[in-house]
Amino acid sequence: MNSKFNLLAAIAVTVLIVLAMSIFSVDQRQYALVFQLGEVKRVITEPGLNFKIPMIQNVRFFDNRILTLDNNEPERFITSEKKNVLVDSFIKWRIVDPKLYYISVGGDEARAKTRLNQTVNAGLREEFGKRTVHDVISGERDQIMEDMRVKADADSRKIGVQIVDVRLKRVELPNEVSDAVYRRMEAERKRVANELRSEGAAEAEKIRADADRQREVIIADAYRDAQKIKGEGDAQATAIYAQAFNQNPDFYAFYRSLEAYRGSFRSKNDVLVVEPNSDFFKYMKGAGRGNDKGK
Repeated sequence: MNSKFNLLAAIAVTVLIVLAMSIFSVDQRQYALVFQLGEVKRVITEPGLNFKIPMIQNVRFFDNRILTLDNNEPERFITSEKKNVLVDSFIKWRIVDPKLYYISVGGDEARAKTRLNQTVNAGLREEFGKRTVHDVISGERDQIMEDMRVKADADSRKIGVQIVDVRLKRVELPNEVSDAVYRRMEAERKRVANELRSEGAAEAEKIRADADRQREVIIADAYRDAQKIKGEGDAQATAIYAQAFNQNPDFYAFYRSLEAYRGSFRSKNDVLVVEPNSDFFKYMKGAGRGNDKGK
């Protein structure tokens, strides 16, 4: 009884081992190739449980996601102007035919990347050689990437790979060329700045000269108007004096003499040298005799 039970247990264990060796699962992120004696027998592209013949068949898995090939160092290319540029790029690719991929590169991702890198670099070298620095930096950058993607994809299909995208992250001049370009740019900016300063100085002188001219004109017009007003005032004053003189000549003469006395003897230190019999003292003499008679 025990030997029979042991036999059944051994058979059950054997069945379980064989079943475990026969079943495998394919993840949604993978392709699976089933090999029999080194030959590809099946290509599994859908996720789920699958079976294989134990000890005879084996399975290899390949990633079906979009992968990135990014160069660590920028590549140096030559433009149509014979100028060097440094190009930093990356490639987005994925396996679309796992069987062809295995046959072409042995399923080795490093070999596939080398092949793709060589294809893209050769294409970029050709595209850059047909364009100027301005075109590859800004003018036709998008067109270069699209043309390169199409060409690289056509070649990569031969190894079961699709090129999803080719991107130029950075395109710049080498340091030795950049320094010369920056110096030329700086000299050009200085030249433009000097021209603008010269134009500004000339315009400032023009504005200053116009302001000085307007100032002289305004001062001349003001002086003319002032002289005119002053002349009119003098004329009116003379007319008033003449009118007053005509109304009472004796009073007017007396008033003018008093004004002269006030102006001449304004201070105790004032000294006036005239003859005693001068007409200047006419009213003073008369005023003194008049007071004596009153006494």
